[in-house]
Amino acid sequence: MTVNTDAPAYIVDGVLTDGEAWVALQSHVLSADATGVTFQSSTGANDWSQYMDLVIIGYCQSDTETSVIARYNNDTGTNYTYQELYGDGSSVAGYTADVAYNFWGYCTKVADGANDFSMFKVDLFDINSGKYKTSASQYAVDKSGSGFVGLVTNTWKSQAAITEIDLLAWTGDWKDGSRFDLWGVLPRMVTA
Repeated sequence: MTVNTDAPAYIVDGVLTDGEAWVALQSHVLSADATGVTFQSSTGANDWSQYMDLVIIGYCQSDTETSVIARYNNDTGTNYTYQELYGDGSSVAGYTADVAYNFWGYCTKVADGANDFSMFKVDLFDINSGKYKTSASQYAVDKSGSGFVGLVTNTWKSQAAITEIDLLAWTGDWKDGSRFDLWGVLPRMVTA
């Protein structure tokens, strides 16, 4: 795991500058199977209190086709709700549920192809606000030519700032070669 704890590059001699909007915070590139990965706020550039939003981009493969789920701040209660729309090119469907996790998509199983990986991109909005936290996820699942895509929105029914994200496979393990990257999104500090 790589964590960016350097002094923020957008602070020069104690003055805020208009730096890059996205700041690379943490990366998990698996060299062995794992049941999950954890992202945590810490210091320097990785202090999440300075960001408006977070973005997670993941490429995953598992030993079983599995759901990509996440929990915030170790909250395992039924304090999450999601709505999903998905399709495979010939049919579409939707789903909603109140659950004990965020649902962000699916992960391809190894048996579908050794080089087949799924991807997902999650935007976590207003992570430090005093309101319920929302996210939107887009995912695509490769199954050797017969995959599917989807869009998911989630709500965490908590007003707490997000300081930890546990990213888990619903069943099975993330396989060697899976990758998960976290970005912080800064508020724009100047006008054009």
